[in-house]
Amino acid sequence: MSDTTASINTAGAAASPTKAGSRRLTVWRRLTQTAMLVVMGQWSFYGIFRCPFIVPYVSCQNCPVLTCHGRLFSMFWGFWLLLPVSVLLFGRAFCGWACPGGLVVQLSAKLAPLKLRVRNWATRLLPWGKYLALAGVLAVWLGLGQPREAIPIRVGEFFASVRLTFEHANTVWLVRTGIVLGMLVIGFLVAGAWCRFACPTGGLLDAIKGISLFKIYKTSACNDCGKCLRVCHMGTRPAETTAPTAATAWTVALRMPSTSVVPPERADAMPDRDD
Repeated sequence: MSDTTASINTAGAAASPTKAGSRRLTVWRRLTQTAMLVVMGQWSFYGIFRCPFIVPYVSCQNCPVLTCHGRLFSMFWGFWLLLPVSVLLFGRAFCGWACPGGLVVQLSAKLAPLKLRVRNWATRLLPWGKYLALAGVLAVWLGLGQPREAIPIRVGEFFASVRLTFEHANTVWLVRTGIVLGMLVIGFLVAGAWCRFACPTGGLLDAIKGISLFKIYKTSACNDCGKCLRVCHMGTRPAETTAPTAATAWTVALRMPSTSVVPPERADAMPDRDD
């Protein structure tokens, strides 16, 4: 390990975050998520409930639903330019710091009785679901040419349009929408179910997060006590991330309070501590 990286690790260990510091981090994260909810929230709801395409958010320039904010404010281009930049800098941080859906999932997770912050066959197998979802999205979008399976109902009121869309959409659209809504409902039972096990965007970001300049990783001080796994809402621990390399001079290492374990590499998995 380079001297630069070693000095960063030492600084991180010396400046171990306090509970107050952890709460401040959570407050800042909630503020950024809320801001993105204001900016992108309506677009997100349209994508789930009114987008006539099977894969929402990727064909806004061709969408006939003129009332959607993706058409009104050209969010399509801004979002798909912002996301690659965020991946290059911070990996999957978009999921936990900016995604409106991520905010909804994280808040519902607080009510879920099943946290699944353990390691067993289920928690090792289920995360592959987001990669299967990604493969399905790519097959439909690029392989099948993004078919339009719902009638673009054009009426003034949003909820009236939603009702008409459900009444007249094809079976494939109804199945797609039912799966998304079903996973969100399951999130009230199993914490973070959508983000952890089904989100195709999360699957893509998770697959390429290794290219990011800034990472959070474990150091040699880790004793595998498992505390990080118990507090991480994504059920991740440092032992399952890539070890630091010579390129980690860009990396900031943070140490968990009262333990020698460092938080996971994924920035969206920064723990929410309520204690």
